Amino acid sequence: MATLGERCTLRIVKSRNAGFYLDAGDLGEVLLPGTEFTPELHVGTDVDVFLYLDSSDRPIATRKMPLAMPGAIALLTCTATNDTGAFLDWGLPKELLVPYREQNKAMIPGRHYVVKIQLDEKSGRFVGSQRIARHLRSAAARYRDGDAVTGLLWGKTDLGYKVVVDGQFNGLLFANEVFQKLEYGQSITAYVRETRTDGKLDLTLTPQGRKKISPLAQQLLEKMKLTGELSLHDNSPAEEIKAQLQMSKKSFKQVIGQLYREKKIMIQPDRILLVRKS
Repeated sequence: MATLGERCTLRIVKSRNAGFYLDAGDLGEVLLPGTEFTPELHVGTDVDVFLYLDSSDRPIATRKMPLAMPGAIALLTCTATNDTGAFLDWGLPKELLVPYREQNKAMIPGRHYVVKIQLDEKSGRFVGSQRIARHLRSAAARYRDGDAVTGLLWGKTDLGYKVVVDGQFNGLLFANEVFQKLEYGQSITAYVRETRTDGKLDLTLTPQGRKKISPLAQQLLEKMKLTGELSLHDNSPAEEIKAQLQMSKKSFKQVIGQLYREKKIMIQPDRILLVRKS
């Protein structure tokens, strides 16, 4: 069944100057504009299209694929504004409107924004919304601690970075546990540290437990390869460890403990030495 906002395969039933008309079932005959003509198309051909509303609110077909499908939360670019709102490029001939009521603050052409693509029930049009929090669901009983997730950064608070988890759940990366530059709209891989009682997810950028230690241990060894030593030790200040290694003091102590047990380093009062293989 043909549905607005979905990809479907429809049959060409008419050819006119404006383009081809497709049999879209309950939606009637829908135009595929002649600008999308290719030589293999003719009456009777099945064609894969995306359906949405044109500027006159009539169903129309396109062979182009949106940059993000309706229902998704995605980073899109603002191209223009007018009295109605802002317009974002979502890969289709008709751009995505973000009404002023769905903006956190006025959008600026040329800048990128994280928005939820949704159907406006009043107009039947697809619109964008910056009101991300209202669209995020509880992740209760969906993840185990340590699970890897895909995240999209959409905001920042005093606590840390707001993250859309797997396109639909509410997550947070605590600022004091982030040791790299992160940017608005960036896609990341993160790990579930804890599912809170309110269904929100506390996240970390490094795997938990033993999985966490191995990549950091390799990072420390790479750092020591050039000189064979590191001017850090068990009692080094957390700020100094962060500046040199971009890891917390707790992680540092776990790593050097692992490497010491594996006889890959020697721990001195004022430094760490790399054990060279003879």
